[in-house]
Amino acid sequence: MTTGLGGFAPKYQRIAEELRRDINEGRYQPGERLPAETALAERFRVSLPTIRQAIGVLRAQGIAESKHGIGTFVRQDHRLERRSRHRYGRARSDQKLLTAHLRHDIVFAGPEQVPARIAEAMGIDEGTEVITRRRVLYDKESNAPEEIGASYIPTDIARGTFLEKRDVVPNALFLCIEDLSGKRYHHARDQWIARSATPEEAVTLGLPQGGQVMHVIHTARAEDDTVLEVSESIWPADRVTIIDEYLIDQEPNVPDTPSQI
Repeated sequence: MTTGLGGFAPKYQRIAEELRRDINEGRYQPGERLPAETALAERFRVSLPTIRQAIGVLRAQGIAESKHGIGTFVRQDHRLERRSRHRYGRARSDQKLLTAHLRHDIVFAGPEQVPARIAEAMGIDEGTEVITRRRVLYDKESNAPEEIGASYIPTDIARGTFLEKRDVVPNALFLCIEDLSGKRYHHARDQWIARSATPEEAVTLGLPQGGQVMHVIHTARAEDDTVLEVSESIWPADRVTIIDEYLIDQEPNVPDTPSQI
């Protein structure tokens, strides 16, 4: 068995990685049933419980789905489309549309010292206290984890409010922050980072050791340039497609500094 995982990885993880590669290379097509567990056990020369653990990893990754009494199938489309540029307009028109297939699990809410990457985005010192809301988002049908996220809100906006409680907020978070701050979200900046998952992220998202994630840090500001919120989202890289639509400038726009690519 040859995989990209280290030799010390559990057998079921190495099997899941090999099956995932088979799917990515087209050996098993979307909608196609995977071989029976007994056939896979014979192929990999392991026990049925080990095969079931490997299949569980594929299900958690959103790559496969099991149909009771029929078998395990490659999901028709295991990539989620993310369209961030127009998120606020869509949320103002229909919040339910954005979260219809997701279940939010708020794992932490309260004061916390801000980490360096977020402090830089907020323009404050590392270790400054902010109100943090951490969450994991799950697919409602498969219960597979889809996203790890967090929002960091200045204390002068969120201190002593319901944002410090681990309850799902009544409206989209940015609408709650607008109500509490008296300011409206005006402009934002997204920083995209492709990197390897941390061990904790790999466990939460059901990724193999060394799996890749897309990590976006989103900084939202009011018209007066006040930071209203910094949020970060982490998705398995092979389960997300980023789509960005925008108007094309019709006039020359000379940058103040040389662009970096």
